[in-house]
Amino acid sequence: MPEASQTADAAETPSTAPGLPPSPREPDSHEASHSPGAPDSPDSGGARDLRGTADSPKRPDEDAAPYGKPGKPLSRSPFLVGLTAGMGLLTAWALAQALVTARGVIVLIVVAMFLAVGLNPAVESLQRRRMPRRGAISIVFGAVILFFVLFGLAIVPPVSQQAASFVSAVPGYVKELLANPTLRGLDSEYQILTRIGDYITSGGLAQTVAGGLVGASAVVFDAFFSGVTLLVLTLYFLGSLPSIKDYLFRLVPSSRRERTRALGDEVLDGIGGYVAGNLLISVIAGVVTWVFLAVLDVRYALALALVMAVTDLIPLVGATIGAALVSLIALLQSGTLGIACAIFFLVYQQIENYLIYPRVMKRSVDVAPAVTVIAALFGGALMGIVGALLAIPVAAAIALVIREVVLPRQARL
Repeated sequence: MPEASQTADAAETPSTAPGLPPSPREPDSHEASHSPGAPDSPDSGGARDLRGTADSPKRPDEDAAPYGKPGKPLSRSPFLVGLTAGMGLLTAWALAQALVTARGVIVLIVVAMFLAVGLNPAVESLQRRRMPRRGAISIVFGAVILFFVLFGLAIVPPVSQQAASFVSAVPGYVKELLANPTLRGLDSEYQILTRIGDYITSGGLAQTVAGGLVGASAVVFDAFFSGVTLLVLTLYFLGSLPSIKDYLFRLVPSSRRERTRALGDEVLDGIGGYVAGNLLISVIAGVVTWVFLAVLDVRYALALALVMAVTDLIPLVGATIGAALVSLIALLQSGTLGIACAIFFLVYQQIENYLIYPRVMKRSVDVAPAVTVIAALFGGALMGIVGALLAIPVAAAIALVIREVVLPRQARL
């Protein structure tokens, strides 16, 4: 047996020439992977797939990085730094152009998000009464759609009737103008009626009217499409608001996540309280206006009350605009009604400013009056009426962050 083993070893050992030292034998893959001092290789033990097989379990880091580990950072050469800066400038320019082009869509998204945040307190209130969130959203959103339907039903018929009555009264207005001695004297001197007749027969009037009808139709269609889009976006944001909040809070480092969540919830509660409170104040203004106009028997009382409710949403000047419009329309019906409406709105605005508004908004926004005015002016300059509506809750959120984060940090320095 020893002779057999020696014969086998001799057969495995490569032959060397006499008088020369034996050449070193190349280690095989198994010996190379298990040489002393060498670390274990993932390929040791035969041809084994890095991702594992049925007999070999996956490594712990494979599930955490299914697409592999990131490589070494690139060297910060001057060329690479310049290239990165140039690409950054081009990307910023393209992003700015995209934002300008999609300004209308961005406004719709922002308004829908604010409406969702404003309607969320009502949804959570129904949830606290053991109602599922989907059911609560259905009830709240159904109330919103009902308001828009009532607004359309109250506004469209009076406008259609007034337009039809105006068209039917146009011949009488023309006859009165022709019988006016002043106009007849001007016509004899400047040939006004002759020029008007030439303008009508030449087709210029038809083109102007057709262009106006096309433009008005485009405006109506765009407004309808924007309204439907706004409602759909609001519904989606309202349904996914909890998941959106959780996802955004996960982007914050875990060491600061709890405090950020508390501040974020406070900001969202403030914005939601402001939007809901503003809607409540507008509803109160509309109901009070409708009751007053109905008692005085003013025509189109419901439509005028809805106009008052919508304009009351605009900060600072909305209530004044609505009161002026309603008083002017009542004045066309009767001078006494117009004066009565003006006095009523003057008294009601004092009640709203000093009694209703502080009680409704005392837990929602804590912003100084000067900051409110400045924020509304800046918001109106940037985004019009929508910007004025959103500026005050944004200012309240910024004030909360400054009060809870910036000022304590400055006090510790």
